Amino acid sequence: MHLVEWLQRLMTNFGAAWVMWLMIGLSVVSVAIMLERAWFYISLRDDLALLAQKLRDALRKDDFDEAKKLLNQSPSADAKVVLAGLAEADRGPKSAEEAIEGAKALEKIRLERRLAYLGTLGNNAPFIGLFGTVIGVVKAFEGLSSEGAAEAQAATAAPQEVMAAIAEALVATAVGLAVAIPAVVAFYFYMRHSKAILANTEALSRVLLSYLVGEGAPRPKVKG
Repeated sequence: MHLVEWLQRLMTNFGAAWVMWLMIGLSVVSVAIMLERAWFYISLRDDLALLAQKLRDALRKDDFDEAKKLLNQSPSADAKVVLAGLAEADRGPKSAEEAIEGAKALEKIRLERRLAYLGTLGNNAPFIGLFGTVIGVVKAFEGLSSEGAAEAQAATAAPQEVMAAIAEALVATAVGLAVAIPAVVAFYFYMRHSKAILANTEALSRVLLSYLVGEGAPRPKVKG
């Protein structure tokens, strides 16, 4: 059997239904990731302006234990980053800054976890849907070719088969777009939110670093 004929028979036997079921499965995973990330970002919410003010007041009083307590009580990623810097503050501002950068890199990984799936799905779902469309078109052309082989019997059956194959092809395209669009929107929304959190982290960490580089600032000794 010729390779092209074998592939054609393989496509027409299985049809495009399995492609659509695959897209639905990928979409379910995508929605689960969207909901999980939404809950994760909501859990990080805090009043960062108030936290920065309280942290600044605690540092001006040289109350490093109070500063650590404030940071530990905050659920935000910003507080975790600054807490890493505070742990190294007794070794000087340069050590604290390096610790902050290291903690920021770890938080970036945590903030962007699973977002690559959304980006990949958003970029490739239309192509998967297009593959289903191609299968439907192949089935449609096969139905047309069968009409010439048995014109008398296919006069009514072939057009129906062709229309069904074309409809299946269009549905595959629509499913691919329906899966891709929400995934792309969610990917860019969460990436932007992640960048905003990291920007706020930079602002909060400067509160600690500005204190450490201040003239005559004592080296903090934080308990625990």
